[in-house]
Amino acid sequence: MILGQKNVQIVRDWWINHRTKLFLLAVALMLAASFIRLENEFYRLTLHKGLKSAIDLRYRYWEVKFWFAGEPVYGLLTHAVYPPASHTILWPLVGWLPFKEVRWLWAITSVFMLGWLVYILLRESLAKTKLEQAFIALLPLSMYATGIAIGNGQLILHILPVLLTGLFWIKREGKWRQDLLGSFLIAIALVSPSITAPFFWIVLFVPGRIRAAVLVVLIYLTLTLIASWFQDGSTLSLIARWISIGQSGSAWGAVSGGYSNLHSWVALFGTNEFLRLNINKWVSLIALGGLGIWVYLYRRVDIWLLIGVSAIMARIWTYHRWYDDLLIILPMITLFRIAKRGPYPDGSDVLAVGLLIMAWCSVLAPLRLLVTPPWDGPMMTGQAIIWGLMLIFLLYQARLEKTGQSSDIAHAF
Repeated sequence: MILGQKNVQIVRDWWINHRTKLFLLAVALMLAASFIRLENEFYRLTLHKGLKSAIDLRYRYWEVKFWFAGEPVYGLLTHAVYPPASHTILWPLVGWLPFKEVRWLWAITSVFMLGWLVYILLRESLAKTKLEQAFIALLPLSMYATGIAIGNGQLILHILPVLLTGLFWIKREGKWRQDLLGSFLIAIALVSPSITAPFFWIVLFVPGRIRAAVLVVLIYLTLTLIASWFQDGSTLSLIARWISIGQSGSAWGAVSGGYSNLHSWVALFGTNEFLRLNINKWVSLIALGGLGIWVYLYRRVDIWLLIGVSAIMARIWTYHRWYDDLLIILPMITLFRIAKRGPYPDGSDVLAVGLLIMAWCSVLAPLRLLVTPPWDGPMMTGQAIIWGLMLIFLLYQARLEKTGQSSDIAHAF
């Protein structure tokens, strides 16, 4: 027993009596947050003239423009930290229009991707009632990370629905068409490997066949070769330059905007930049390798447990900023599914709801009011603690499912 039986029942009874009011309150808050954040951030993406308007989209625009013009991007642009294949993947969105039109095209595709993500989460969350479905639908719309990603023109909102759809397709029966389409989507999602790479273990181990993983590698290599045709030097030399610049960028970002990730935590030790760079590399590789071993050992458990754990690891294994906190929506959906499948004899459903509420509060927080000193430190520490508790709980649930100790009764909590 995780919790005492009596305490678990008290919490369940309280939830049954108050859940409608709580869901109504949550939905109201999320509606308000969604309206305020999305209106402001879509304006910042499309029309705002300030230096911070569509800042990351502007970087990607010039990187792709310079790349296909044959300019030495990795030596010319300090913000060019994406691999060669990413420039090929991004060209349809940023490579053929003036920047003013690119901003609007990105806004249109952001709306589409947000709707696609909401559709996936509604389908997968096990939400049944209208209030539950409204709660799930509003989660990605109301998170501070979504708004920042839109206003900056960041990639994560475009990545998540593509990645999830690819994972679900390759997990199916194993037909060539499904594997090919799923592998193509996952290769496209690798436009930002720092977000997507940890999920590749699921591609490699979960379907029970190697074909999808091989297809992802072949498609990604093809995209890399296409990109390399427009640059001087060999493909291998381009990749080597990207790795070097990417490591330097991570080391710099760990102390200048990144937070709650292994690189930032390593930087707290105050080591010199050269040493910190090497430590970052090995710490990230160890974390990524450890995740791969875990996914292999637990490859037959519910895929959402694998997705939830991989998402938390993707958030912390290397340098990330506020907008990449959108990854945390995936373990939140995993927690919701666990709660919906309860009640569990050990009270796991109650713990899942408790962790979900904590995570919900953290992703809905009025970020711009809280990140200024002295609140930035406690907030970042608190979020990291919540992610750690979620990770431990999901690892525990995977262990229970693997050993056959978890309940298979699908009751609504």
